[in-house]
Amino acid sequence: MRYSKEHKAETRQRIVEEASRRFRRDGIGATGLQALMKALGLTHGGFYAHFKSKDDLVETALQHAVEERDEAVDEFMSADEPLQTLIEQYLSAAHCKHPEQGCPLPTMAAELGQRGEPSATTDQLVKKRLEQIAAGLGGDESADERSVLVLSAMVGALQLSRSVKNKRLSDRILKTTARLLDEMAES
Repeated sequence: MRYSKEHKAETRQRIVEEASRRFRRDGIGATGLQALMKALGLTHGGFYAHFKSKDDLVETALQHAVEERDEAVDEFMSADEPLQTLIEQYLSAAHCKHPEQGCPLPTMAAELGQRGEPSATTDQLVKKRLEQIAAGLGGDESADERSVLVLSAMVGALQLSRSVKNKRLSDRILKTTARLLDEMAES
């Protein structure tokens, strides 16, 4: 049975969205294609009508996650205190609790880096976030350097807070990092 181009595009988009959520929540290596396709009510063999390989899907899902988060970050950056809003939202309990909806840096990008398979999409995301953070820090030469520290601290704190079992410790990591970054942003 032949499907229309619209149906094929919609199916591809469903696969990308579900893969993006699962890769961020469960990890790339832990997400099997068969289980992914089954969750969508599709056959494993049908995957190859949309993607050349799992690596192709991973890159597409990473791009989707970046686009999805860009919308939210752009909104944060239009607030009265953009950098403080970004820090507060990034280091929130909700972001910690829902990696499937969050930034792909502490999940997908970290796993790709660990596997020795870095992505140009990650480079683009990091550069954009550094520019946004530097602008929130005043945009001077010092802000460019401090933006690296802010982004690294945010990603690291989120990743670390997700990895500890103790809820109070997780909250402490998020709140302490957010407070110290806010203080740095204000100075």
